[in-house]
Amino acid sequence: MRGFYIGRYQPFHDGHRHMVEEIAEEVDELVLGIGSAGDSHTTRNPFTAGERVMMVTKAVEDLDVTTYVVPIEDLDRNSVWVSHVRSMTPRFDVAYSNNPLVVRLFEEAGVEVKGSPMFRREVLEGAELRERMVRGRDWVELVPEAVVEVIEEVDGVERIRRIAETDATGGE
Repeated sequence: MRGFYIGRYQPFHDGHRHMVEEIAEEVDELVLGIGSAGDSHTTRNPFTAGERVMMVTKAVEDLDVTTYVVPIEDLDRNSVWVSHVRSMTPRFDVAYSNNPLVVRLFEEAGVEVKGSPMFRREVLEGAELRERMVRGRDWVELVPEAVVEVIEEVDGVERIRRIAETDATGGE
């Protein structure tokens, strides 16, 4: 069975890794969708799709499940979003999400949806990690080592700090 799990992964953190580990217990293969793939260089979406593909690929390579990491650009027409996702990914049997809109769209399209397990959500949340980077607080302990390496390679913390200085709208 092949599952599908989408996230913006800005950045991919230990909560995402934990969810992938749990989902991997139920599926043989897993498609990991990089959501909002066209967005980057804002406080909300600082990393490019390519950088996030590297983060996710490296962070899950040791798991005993075949994974496919696929960038998926936003589509501002919810009624055809699932078709858009299907056109960009390998076929999948079940989708994992806790996002009410995503759940609704998949269910309306006849796709089985399972809630994805949440892990330490009070700190493992992208906005919290990005804020820690901007403020110079510890974030390294909350992401897989492979993600730290990618962020360092692309000078991601400095990017976020510079964007935060000039992005008065918060990247929204």
